[in-house]
Order: sequence, then structure tokens, then C-alpha cells
Amino acid sequence: MLMVGIGGPVLAEHERAWLAAPGVAGVVLFARNYVDRPQLLALVESIRRAGGEHMLVAVDQEGGPVQRFRAGFTRLPALARIGAVYDRDPAAAIELAEEHAWVMASELRACDVDFSLAPVVDLARGNAAIGERAFHADPHAVAELAQAYVRGMHLAGMAAVLKHFPGHGSVQADTHKDAAVDLRSLEEIRQQDLVPFAAGIESRAEAVLMAHVAYPLVDEYPAGFSSAWIGQVLRGELRFAGVVMSDDIGMAAAAAVGDVAARVRSHLDAGCDLVLACAPETVPEALTAVAEPDAAVLARVAWLRGAAAPTWAGLEDNPQYRRFVDRIRALELPEHPA
Repeated sequence: MLMVGIGGPVLAEHERAWLAAPGVAGVVLFARNYVDRPQLLALVESIRRAGGEHMLVAVDQEGGPVQRFRAGFTRLPALARIGAVYDRDPAAAIELAEEHAWVMASELRACDVDFSLAPVVDLARGNAAIGERAFHADPHAVAELAQAYVRGMHLAGMAAVLKHFPGHGSVQADTHKDAAVDLRSLEEIRQQDLVPFAAGIESRAEAVLMAHVAYPLVDEYPAGFSSAWIGQVLRGELRFAGVVMSDDIGMAAAAAVGDVAARVRSHLDAGCDLVLACAPETVPEALTAVAEPDAAVLARVAWLRGAAAPTWAGLEDNPQYRRFVDRIRALELPEHPA
């Protein structure tokens, strides 16, 4: 199935037709789709009218450099700020990770957005695309913080998406712009990068998003196109039973397997349940490569639908919300006391 991108803040007629296609599960929103909260609510409603109540609506609302909705939402600090707290007070950092997640998820659910593509559980080891989006360089610190983040999302009624499997943090290349190759062995990756993913899966994260990184000592193809990574390691070794998502097929590193249709088919053949076609110009060709999904995929994808949520006014009346917002905003101060 596909999660597709749309062009602007209002659903166009040709986009309504995309959402009616049986192989489309939902929409991934970006800053180009956002004006303010009332507009967002209207857009989500129009998406569900066009595609049906089962339509999923998602966004990257990680915090730091990747936060698509800003005006009217809490400005979320980068996850690296929480990792910095962990170095001097692990217990405080674990609390902050859960609170950050709860605020992020509660605000999105108050606008009827089902889920954020979060958390990033890559290791902070110098990758150009990851940077301060990652909690920490130490896999055990990331594992603890990831579990807290998943817990906070769940408490707010939101599914969690661990990314980018099996780990994007230890290569230098930015897969948005270039091919990325990680020459480490499976055993080295297992002892390092897989540790946070295993912890997040143990905490019942509903989805895992694959990296467009190739690990040639495991498979010649990037992980999202690899049945070895998806079937043998993720499904087999880690016993993950949830939704497997590709990264965006429009990224440069995805070109390794061919044109847009070939990328979609390769992801699905490797074991992905959802394929992200985030650039609207890729959607028409992507649609040619998908068919109506089977019942097992539909059942897994349904886990990503958001739970019942308060209105924004109800959220602002919640003392816990106000307290958590104050605490996570303080992370941006030069000397955070936690």
C-alpha cells in the first residue's frame, strides 16, 4: 500500500482520485500542507471524505530541524537535547523523552492526525541527515530513551514508528541526496544499531521505517529493498509483527533499483507493508505499481489509526499538558536544570 504526498493546503480534485484508489492507505503531510490548525482540521476531514474513514494521516513531527507544523504548535526541541540531559541525569532524561512524546502526540491527535513518523532511534554518530535528530551516540542510552518516547506516544493515543532500520546514524552520506553504504558486518550492527530497535519493539512500537542505506556484507540492496533485512532480521530475529514502512521513494538513494514503479514493487516484494511516495509528482507512477492489499496487511496498517483524542481547547485546559510544555521548552535554554 502507499502513503502519498499532496501538493498544498487544500486537497485538489486529482488528489481525491488518488485517495480513492484501493492501494492507497493515507497521506503524509508536510509544511507545504499547513497554514494553521483550523486549516489542518479541514484538510484532514477532506482527506477522510475522499478516501474513507480508514485513511491514515501522518506527518514528520520529530522536533528540532524536522517539525512540519510550527505556528500554533509547541516548538519541540531536537531529541539531542534530551540526550544531553541523559549524560548528567538519566532518570530526568527518560521523563523528558516521555513528556516530549506525549506533547507532540497529543497536539497532533487534537488535530485528528493519526501518527508522526517518530521516534528517530538511529545513533548520533555523525550522519549528515540525522544530526541532532538522534538522541545519543550510545545504543543503550538510545534504547532507554526510545522506550520512554514510545510510552509517551502510546499514552497520547498514537502509534510509534521506529526509524531508520537497521540504523542510519553510522554512515556519513545523506540518503536524500546520495547513495549510502555501510560496510560493517551484521554482528557489529546487531551489537550497536539494532539495540534501540529491539528495545522499541519490546515496547510494542507499531511500525518500523526502513533506511535507504545499503549494507553489502548483509545484502547488496538498501535495507528497504532487502528481504534479508525485513524478513530474516526484522521479522525473524527481532520477531517484529507490526507495520514495515519504506522511506520516501523520491530520495536519491532509492534510485538503486530503478524508476518509481520499480522502487514501489521492490519495496513490496521485499516485505514492506507501506511505501512512502511523498513527492506528488511520484504518485501517478507509484499508483501503477500497487494492487489491492491482502487482509493481513490491512489488519496491520489499521494499528496506525489514532485513538480518541481531546479537542485543542480540552488539551490546553489540562494542567499536565501545560506542565510538560514548560519542561520541554526549558530544554532550549542554555543551561537546562534537569
